Amino acid sequence: MSGAEVSVVVPVHNGAGHLGACLHGLANQALPRERYEVIVVDDGSTDGTHAVAERFEGVRLIRQSRTRTAGARNAGWRAASARWIASIDSDCVPSRAWLTALLGAVTVDNDAPVVGAAGKTIGYGSDTAAARFVDLFGSYDAGRHLAHPAFPFASACNFIVRRSALEAVDGFDDRFVHYEAPELFVRLRGEVPGAFGFEPRAVVLHRHRAGWRGYWRQQRGYGRGYAQFLWLHRDEIPWSLGREARAWLQVAALGIGAAGTRRGDAALVRRGRFVKELALRVGFDTTYWSRRERARW
Repeated sequence: MSGAEVSVVVPVHNGAGHLGACLHGLANQALPRERYEVIVVDDGSTDGTHAVAERFEGVRLIRQSRTRTAGARNAGWRAASARWIASIDSDCVPSRAWLTALLGAVTVDNDAPVVGAAGKTIGYGSDTAAARFVDLFGSYDAGRHLAHPAFPFASACNFIVRRSALEAVDGFDDRFVHYEAPELFVRLRGEVPGAFGFEPRAVVLHRHRAGWRGYWRQQRGYGRGYAQFLWLHRDEIPWSLGREARAWLQVAALGIGAAGTRRGDAALVRRGRFVKELALRVGFDTTYWSRRERARW
């Protein structure tokens, strides 16, 4: 859309069941419609996802062969027309003030350069044990993640960034199966001057994995992405068999702790942390120690 201030990019793969709620939320933003555009990147879906997107007036649909999320995000922002790129996932529902709050956070009237800002992400319908654990653990707490002393980042399900900043670092690294957002932030911090803030009024509701099986698969994938991240940045974050052994000892300790508590939120957090860390380690080890994977980096 010519003249738009912000382009919203929604990557999706087989999301016909939830994409509609996301697009409905985007269609009903408080920000006037002429000030933003919505771009849906259908990344090789086979479930009729494109038909859902086509029902929404004004949505730009890009259909492509499967590239994984990083490649879909890149296709979206590169097709965008606006100066600012807002990123949201298809399993999210933005609050009505989402875009207004994000734009307000990055267009403040001062002399300090601003690269972008992240919003607040909370659970949507977290009525299962697995989903409730994600909320209790604060897995999508952008304020906490951005405060990390060495590798601050924000989830790509809720942030805004300058298009010129993405151009400067050539966007997301599409070799990543997951963890593409933390890796992007490493390059942004190193190559693009400016602040990346946190705006708690930019609220997005996220549909967490409802069951432990789905959560396990998600975390195993994150483990694979983290292994790729460490291998790419091996000079800064060296990994060793000693560190590997200590990581497994931590998993064992979490398992013992999970077995010792049976009820309440404390028990749920202990069980969830054990599942999370075990899945991460499985995904990490099958990737980091793979000769074939190492050859890619």
